Amino acid sequence: MNYIVSIGLEVHVQLQTRSKMFCSCDTGYGAPPNTHVCPVCLGYPGAMPVMNKEAIRMTVLAGMMIDSEISTYSKFDRKSYFYPDMPKNYQITQYDKPFCVGGEVEIMVDDQPKIIGVTRIHLEEDVGKNMHFRGSSGVDFNRAGIPLMEIVSEPDMSSPQEAYDYLTALRQIVTYTGISECNQEEGNMRCDVNCSIRPEGQEELGTKTELKNLNSFKAAFHALEYEIARQKDVLGAGGEIVQETRRWDPDTCETYSMRVKEKDHDYRYFPEPDLMPVVLDTDLVAKWRSGLPELPDMRKKRIVTEYGLPEYDAGVLVSEKALVDYFEGAAKLSSNPKAISNWVMTEVLRYLAEKEIAITALKVTPEALSALVALVDDKTINMTTAKDIFATMCDKGGAPADIVKDQGLAQVSDDGAIAAFVKQAMDENPKSVADYKSGNKAAVQFLVGQVMRMSKGKANPQMVVGLLTDLMKD
Repeated sequence: MNYIVSIGLEVHVQLQTRSKMFCSCDTGYGAPPNTHVCPVCLGYPGAMPVMNKEAIRMTVLAGMMIDSEISTYSKFDRKSYFYPDMPKNYQITQYDKPFCVGGEVEIMVDDQPKIIGVTRIHLEEDVGKNMHFRGSSGVDFNRAGIPLMEIVSEPDMSSPQEAYDYLTALRQIVTYTGISECNQEEGNMRCDVNCSIRPEGQEELGTKTELKNLNSFKAAFHALEYEIARQKDVLGAGGEIVQETRRWDPDTCETYSMRVKEKDHDYRYFPEPDLMPVVLDTDLVAKWRSGLPELPDMRKKRIVTEYGLPEYDAGVLVSEKALVDYFEGAAKLSSNPKAISNWVMTEVLRYLAEKEIAITALKVTPEALSALVALVDDKTINMTTAKDIFATMCDKGGAPADIVKDQGLAQVSDDGAIAAFVKQAMDENPKSVADYKSGNKAAVQFLVGQVMRMSKGKANPQMVVGLLTDLMKD
């Protein structure tokens, strides 16, 4: 039997604020356990929450980026549940009056655009982190109370790949807005996955299961692959799908039942009595909207037009805001934007991957990269020397012109000097000369290599090839 798959995601994004959602505790990552805590985020009796205005602004910006309707009247609610990582035994969140309603995210499916609907974006506080050791367990409450934005999608995705692409597109939008780094290793971006299947021809959605706290896009992809196959096996054997919460085990690559899925009434939602409703002034919302950045798709189209880049180049560059910012910083200073793009997509990305660092930590500034490309374009240095200079700048920084001067790396373009190297190479390698004259045109590359070795990489390669071919003519 053929089945239709329906997937919806609840994506949790930690907002990049300096303080927590309802107190002044630091949100910095990596501090010793339970050092960024206070009576408010630990839920001590009598401690009163105070809203973080910046977190509200960031949530509204995210909604604007995906065309949500921004609510001028919102409120916070209490969601009651009893887990070790929730110190108050309730979470301050939003239920029926979120800040952002509706919206959409576009992905590409078989080279065609597909719209994934967004139900809502609401703001809440994060929970602590359970820590499990060999003989004991503990809870680190440093994370408890950090502003957490939840983006709830419609069940519009129909495959693990679509879910992966949606997460990728959403991360791109959020990072462009500057409201979160979406660093999955630090837990900045996590998701819960709702998955159901139904027989082809059935309109009503099947019974869904929820996969909790998937902390990477790959985990979401593989968990969905397994869960879809599991549900098909259950229905194929005549069984029924139970609405439940399941966990993904990356070691066994299987999902396991955790508990029967709670209903809304199980959480006993009610308005948060210690916080007033939030009324957003229309002028303030308009001011926030005026500061929105370019969407990734808009920026991609612009750099294709403005810099004459191929679609592929533009797609790679806009994948990360910091990367395309770096490119534009160099391209605006250069007469050769395509060369800048080539350097960024090859040497820059290769170095970042090797060192496992962000582009913001790269010692080669956009200005230095532009100057390096200019030195190649005006034939002061050749490409081989340029790559050596780039490596030096990656280690020590500096201006490429200074490195060329200090190390005597300027390209040799003097006819007489190059002719001497060429004659020496031909005299020392008569077999290669004979091979070339007998029709093996590839033999010239060996001779070019010998000239470059003799000149310590400084000879102008084009002049070398020209002189060699002229001298070896029959």
